Amino acid sequence: MVLAAGRGQRMRPLTDHIPKPLLPVRGKPLLLWPLDALLACGVRRFVVNTAWLGDQIPPALAPWARSHPDIELLYSHEGADFGGALETAGGIARALPLLGDVFWVLAGDVFAPGFEFDPAAVERFAASGRLAHLWLVPNPAHNPTGDFGLNGQGLALNTREGTRWTFSTIALYRRALFETPWCGLAPGNPKGVAAPLAPLLRKAMDDGQVSAELYTGPWTDVGTPERLAELNDQGPLTGQAPAAPQTP
Repeated sequence: MVLAAGRGQRMRPLTDHIPKPLLPVRGKPLLLWPLDALLACGVRRFVVNTAWLGDQIPPALAPWARSHPDIELLYSHEGADFGGALETAGGIARALPLLGDVFWVLAGDVFAPGFEFDPAAVERFAASGRLAHLWLVPNPAHNPTGDFGLNGQGLALNTREGTRWTFSTIALYRRALFETPWCGLAPGNPKGVAAPLAPLLRKAMDDGQVSAELYTGPWTDVGTPERLAELNDQGPLTGQAPAAPQTP
């Protein structure tokens, strides 16, 4: 699942007329970078949630989907169904009927061109029995104190002490995390309740149910026009995929 429902307030005025995940980064919409990376690692079923200017996303991704006839691209239209985004946990819970028992989730506005969605990582996580596995990154300037700790046994820690790392938004989840008793939302979130993810993760961490590892490759939370401009000023990546058709 790739999260693409946010308003992108800090990206205004760029996001006043185009959803943030469709802003171009090095020749193609930001949202296509994780979709291409997932595809390259064997993923063939994709779920994208939408809200702000969400009607633009399906036609923008349609050429990509047509060029890969063996994939399934599904949508969870939070804006059309409920009038706005449901936050991360609410959005995942809403899309749960479209997802399997174990699934990837990442934000559509994160640029991590070197990250590999390794099928072996999925197998290890599935065998672990845990509820989530997170990839943490060194703290960027805009989040200097980090989000979660990481111990020597590979468990994510709900702590405000010691070294903490920033959650990259890239994670593997077991659907049980978004069901009772962990999550208080009704199955499929039929009422469209907005709910953040962090409290759910912290609760599971306190029970030793969340593992994590550190990722030190290129990673950018494309949260401001300045960060977007910096990425585009760096020029194309070596081995970059062909540019996708751009939306008007």
